[in-house]
Amino acid sequence: MNIEEYISSGKLELYVAGLLSKEENEQVHKDAEQYPELKKEIEAIEASILALSKKAAPNMDKANFSSLRPRLGLSEPTVITLPKQKSNWSSYTGWAAAVILSAGLFWMYNQNKELESKIEVVSQEKETLETTIENANNSLIKSQDLLNTIRDQNIAVVALGGQAVSPESFAKAYWNKEEKKVFIDAKGLPEPPDGFVYQVWSLKLNPLTPTSLGLLENFKGDENKIFPLANNNESEAFGITLEPAGGSESPNLEQLYTLGVASNS
Repeated sequence: MNIEEYISSGKLELYVAGLLSKEENEQVHKDAEQYPELKKEIEAIEASILALSKKAAPNMDKANFSSLRPRLGLSEPTVITLPKQKSNWSSYTGWAAAVILSAGLFWMYNQNKELESKIEVVSQEKETLETTIENANNSLIKSQDLLNTIRDQNIAVVALGGQAVSPESFAKAYWNKEEKKVFIDAKGLPEPPDGFVYQVWSLKLNPLTPTSLGLLENFKGDENKIFPLANNNESEAFGITLEPAGGSESPNLEQLYTLGVASNS
């Protein structure tokens, strides 16, 4: 007899389940008595089903498998009695329940993962929204402060007109002499080319003496195009030139974009 083929045929599982005919059942019993390998396999099948049943239904009565004992040679009946259909069905109830339970747990696991992903997306969207609201609030506060500043009665407004290199350009300087600050409204300037930056100059006219007030940094990223700069000078005029990135020590008058003279008041 080829024991491996016998085991792989599935007949032993049917034997344990009580689904063989009386003749087949008796033959398997005889074969198991003759070949220890078969008897060992039958015991392993019974143990597996019992283990699965216990996991799926811990309160299941062990008596469900008592009818299998005679087939394994644990008792001495002369005739092997097939278990009732109810017993056979009960013996597989735990196994089926275990399969269903496993499938249910797998489905719940996937649902949980999907829910976690959705929660993470919502959380990220919430953080993004909060950041947007915070930026908007900060921008609103900044704009309100700026409006309050340029509406101050001590502010001198200097219009800067376009020059030969860019006649269509324009800007305004809001100069607070008491606070020694100047706000440059550069909305009328074109975006500087890559590698260049606008530089603001305080000018004394006679003789012409330029003093750098600073650069209009992050010009492209600033939506309002209003830049606060310190001005400790007795300025007579303001000019804006286009300079290489990092600025220059003296203005390139060939790249003078705007110029405006301050009033004497």
